[in-house]
Parts: sequence; structure tokens; C-alpha cells
Amino acid sequence: MIHPTAVVAADAQLGADVTVGPYAVIEAGAQIGDRCVIEAHAFIGRYVRMGAENTIGVGAALGGNPQDLRFDPATESYVRLGAGNQIREHCTLHRGSKPGGETLVGDGNLLMVGSHLGHDAKIGNKVVFANGVMLGGHVVVGDGVFLGGGTGVHQFVRIGKMAISQGNSSISKDLPPFLMGAELNTVVGLNVVGLKRSGFSLEERSEIKEAFSWVYRRGYNFGQAIALARARTWGVEAETFWSFLEGAGKRGICGWRGRHARRLERREADSKSEQTRHNA
Repeated sequence: MIHPTAVVAADAQLGADVTVGPYAVIEAGAQIGDRCVIEAHAFIGRYVRMGAENTIGVGAALGGNPQDLRFDPATESYVRLGAGNQIREHCTLHRGSKPGGETLVGDGNLLMVGSHLGHDAKIGNKVVFANGVMLGGHVVVGDGVFLGGGTGVHQFVRIGKMAISQGNSSISKDLPPFLMGAELNTVVGLNVVGLKRSGFSLEERSEIKEAFSWVYRRGYNFGQAIALARARTWGVEAETFWSFLEGAGKRGICGWRGRHARRLERREADSKSEQTRHNA
């Protein structure tokens, strides 16, 4: 099931019933699980390790060197895929940047055309990236996340479980679980539809909504919201939200759109006032 024009190294490890399309390249040392499909012109580097039933689309490149000027190409670092992933046309997945480092992709994910995973990124399960999503190095993405087309994520940022972003969003701060991000580091609401479709109970959804309100709607600052939250007991899913917030790094978390809107209104009002004084 290997096309005669494909270039497959003699010591590449291919499982049972693997299909390799025209002009695909699989380097020595690569490991490909059972029933995987490697489509035409795809490149699988020597440090790629993948499980069963993955589909690698036309022109995709897995296991390329990190885009790090300090990287030594002799470094042994990896790209590891679980099972049942669809990596569509022209996606790029770079390997880890340090010896033994890994770029990890879980199970059942869909990376649409032209998506990019930077070095050392960690992707959970059942994640969907629309066309042109770009992840910087060391980004961590939780289970069930959906990122809209053209979303760009800064290095070292975390995207929480079942978060969603609108197309062309720019994320350089942590986006907490279950929330909807948009524009630049802006939260615009809860991923209500996603929670319902995933079978969250009414009680679970209500708790998540309450936690969201404490952080974004009631006027508490971040420290106050955390302190209040720790004075009571939460269910498993709401606890996921609070634990994520407690792990926020120096960049902080994405802010509520209302704050951004008010800031923009003040700027516009100041600009109009200044223009009025100038015309007078």
C-alpha cells in the first residue's frame, strides 16, 4: 500500500495496513501506527511517533525543526501523535526545542488546512483548529477546544478545556476553560452551546456560569474572586475553571469585553473632546 514514487526509509517503522501516497517522504526512524494514511507529498520526519488511524493530509510536514535560532538540528526531540487524528493539507508540526522535548497531540483531533503547531506545544483530545490557526511554542490546549480560522496564540499561553475562539482572534493571555474568546485577549461570553452538546448537566452549567460571573461580571478583582471561590465547595467542572485561574502565569488571563468597550468609549470621548477644543 506504498505508492512507488514515495520515499520510505528502510528502517522507518510502519504498522499494519498503512497507506503512503505519491511522493510522500518518511525518514529513517519514524514510527507510524496501524491503519494510518499518509497522503501525497506529506513529510514525516525521523523523530515523529504516531499511533493508529491517523490521516496526514497532502503536503503536511510533521517533525520539522523548531523555528528557534538557538536550536541545534542534531538535537533528539519529538512530535508525538495519539490515535485517530486528522491533520489536513499543509499543516506543520514542529518537534521539541530541547533534548527529549516533545510536541504532543492527543486523540481524535482535527487540524484543518494550514494549521501550525510550534515547538513543545501540547494539544489535548477532540480539539478542532479551523484553517490557518497558529500556535507559538509551548502553548497548551485543553480537551474539546475549538479555535476559529486564523486564530493566533502567543508562546507559553494556555487555552482551557472547551474554550472557543472566534475567527482571527489574537490570544496572548490565558483563555480560561469554557469561555469564548474574540479579537485581542477578549472574553465575550460562555461556550454555552458547547457545554450543552457535551452533555454537561444543568447543575454543572449553572455552577460554571456562576464562576464566570464572579470573575467577569460582579466587579471583583482577580484576587477577590479567587478568595471567595475558595470559601466554598465546587463541582468537578467548575473546580477545573478555578484551578486553571490559580495557575495563571505572568501574562494573566483574557479580560471581559465590557472593560475593553468602556476603555474604547473613554478614548473616543477624550478624542472628540480634544477635537472640539481644537476647533474652538
